Amino acid sequence: MTTDTDTDTGTATTAPATFTYQDLLAAITDPGGREILDPATGELVGRVHESTVEDLEQALARARAKQREWAAVPDAERCALLLRAADAVEANAAALAELLSREQGKPVHNGPNALFEVGGAVAWLRATASLPLEPETLFEDETGHAVLHYDPIGVVGAISPWNWPMMISVWQIAPALRMGNTVVAKPSEYTPLSVLGLAHVLDQVLPEGLLTVVAGGREVGEALSGHAGVDKLMFTGSTATGKAIMRSAADSLTRLTLELGGNDAGIVLPDADPKAIAEGLFWGAFINTGQTCAALKRLYVHEDVYDAVCEALTEVAAAMPMGEGRDEKNVLGPLQNRAQYEIVADLVEQARAGGGRVLLGGDPVEEQPGYFYPATLVADLDDDNPLVTEEQFGPALPIVKYSSVDDAVHMANRLDVGLGASVWGSDLGRAREVAARIQAGTVWINKHGAVDPRMPFGGIKSSGHGVEFGVEGLKALGVPKVIAS
Repeated sequence: MTTDTDTDTGTATTAPATFTYQDLLAAITDPGGREILDPATGELVGRVHESTVEDLEQALARARAKQREWAAVPDAERCALLLRAADAVEANAAALAELLSREQGKPVHNGPNALFEVGGAVAWLRATASLPLEPETLFEDETGHAVLHYDPIGVVGAISPWNWPMMISVWQIAPALRMGNTVVAKPSEYTPLSVLGLAHVLDQVLPEGLLTVVAGGREVGEALSGHAGVDKLMFTGSTATGKAIMRSAADSLTRLTLELGGNDAGIVLPDADPKAIAEGLFWGAFINTGQTCAALKRLYVHEDVYDAVCEALTEVAAAMPMGEGRDEKNVLGPLQNRAQYEIVADLVEQARAGGGRVLLGGDPVEEQPGYFYPATLVADLDDDNPLVTEEQFGPALPIVKYSSVDDAVHMANRLDVGLGASVWGSDLGRAREVAARIQAGTVWINKHGAVDPRMPFGGIKSSGHGVEFGVEGLKALGVPKVIAS
C-alpha cells in the first residue's frame, strides 16, 4: 500500500486495497449458506449466510453504540471518509462488476450495466460528500436571531432491492453516514452477495460499526422495518411492501423514506423526430432489461408520428443483443428471477389476447437456461390493458396511440403512481408546458430516468414518500433543530 496525506483532514491515509473477483467472493461467501445462482446460466455464484432476527438485534446494538461517536466527527472529516470510500469502490470496480453481473444478471461492459452501476456508486459517494450543507440563518434582526441546523437522526435501517443492489445501497448509505448516522442494511434475498461485496470494500475504509449488512429473509426485513431501535428507515421496493412498512413504523413513529413502484409514462408529441428520439426511448424503457423503478413503462404516441415511432423504436430494439453478462457483445441480460419472468410473460400474453400487435419479441425460448425474456414492443393497445396499467418491471413496452395532448396527459395521470415521466418533442417550450401538467416526482424532457445526485428524487401518490439526493435528500437523513436567541 502507498501512504498519502488527506488534504481535508491532514491525516495519513493508505491507498485502498484491491481484490480480485475470487478474493472478494471468498471474503463474503459462507460455505454452509444458502445457494445464490446466476440468473443467466443457473450456475452457482456463491453461498450466503442467512442472518437471523437475533443477528439483527446485535447489529442494531452495535450501530447504536457507535453512532454517538460518529456523530461527534466533524462534517468535513465525514465527507473526507466518503471520498476515500469512493476511491475504494473505484479501485475494485472490476471485481464488484463481475460479482454484480453473476448475481443480478446485467452485462458487465456495454450500455448502462454492471460497470455503470459500480461507477454510479462511486459518483454518488463523491457527490454526497460534496453537497453543501451549512447552518441556515432564518432571520437576524431587532427581534432576535435564529439558525437552522441538522442533527443526526441516529440509527438508519436501509432495505435495498435486487435490480440495482449496489447503487441503491449507496443511495441509502452515503447520505446517512454523511449526516452522522450509522447504518444497518438489509439487501434483497435475491442479491445479497452484491451488497455484502460492496460493504466489504467500504469496510476497508470505514471505521468498524458504521455499516453492518444483515443478509436475512423476510422475517429479518419485517423485524428491521418495525424495530423501535431504528430511528429512520429507507426502503426501495414495491408499493405493497412500502405500505406494510409504513404500518409497522407507526407505533414507534420511525421516520421513513420510501421509493416505491412506478409505472412511468412517456408522451411523444406530434412534432417529435422519431429517428432522433428512438434510442433515447429504448434506453428509457429497457435500461437494466426494464428492471428499473423509474424506467419508461407505457408510451403514448401522437397519431401523426405513431407509425414512424413504432418503426424507429423497433429498429433500435432489434439491434440490441441479449445474453450472458460476461459476453462483451451483450447489452441486455436476463430477468433476475423466475417470479419476475413469469409476471412479464403473463402481461405480454394478456396484451396479445387484448388485441395488441407485437412489433418485436414476445417469443421467449423456454428451453434455454436463464430467465431471458426478449425485448418486446406491443403496439395498438387500449389504455386499460394490463400491460399498460400494471408495472411490468421487465423488457416489454406497451405503445398507445392518442389524438389530442389533453387525452395523453389524462392517460398519463389517471393511474395512482407518480415516480417519473417524460415528454418528447422538438419544441422545448411546448414540451415543458406539457411536463408541468404531468403528476410525477420528476418529468424529463427528451430523456427518461436520468437521475442526478444533485437534484431530489422521489415519487408522489403511491410511488413514494419523501425524497432522496441533493441537499433535500441530506436533510431527510437529519433532524432539524433551530437555535434561537
